[in-house]
Amino acid sequence: MAAGILPGEAGAPGKPTRIGRFRCVIYLCDAPHTDIAELRKDCTEYAEAFCWEITAVIEDGVGSLPPPERTGLRRAIEHVSSGEAGAVVTARRSMTSLATQEYDQVVHEIEKAGGFLHVMEPTSNGPRTEPD
Repeated sequence: MAAGILPGEAGAPGKPTRIGRFRCVIYLCDAPHTDIAELRKDCTEYAEAFCWEITAVIEDGVGSLPPPERTGLRRAIEHVSSGEAGAVVTARRSMTSLATQEYDQVVHEIEKAGGFLHVMEPTSNGPRTEPD
């Protein structure tokens, strides 16, 4: 056994083994003063920059509900649970929850499902500055 591959697991000599692209689901929720179409574009371009395959784009119409009550967020996590995606990509941390404890619970649930939450900062809002 070399490199953790048992005999017969690798493709036959001369036949390439297909390795699929990493898959993600984009999750967005509507909020006041939010251009969801622009955020969808930003997340799509971001995922494509990493060559991630986007399996679904899920949008919740109401961002003020607690995470357990958001059907779109539940569906995004189900994509990870089922193996259809390895990550949930969202534009802003507030898209999951403004409350730290709720946000941490969402992160834990996605990790428990076998994936991770990736929060990107949209480029359309200009450069992001880090505190000193």
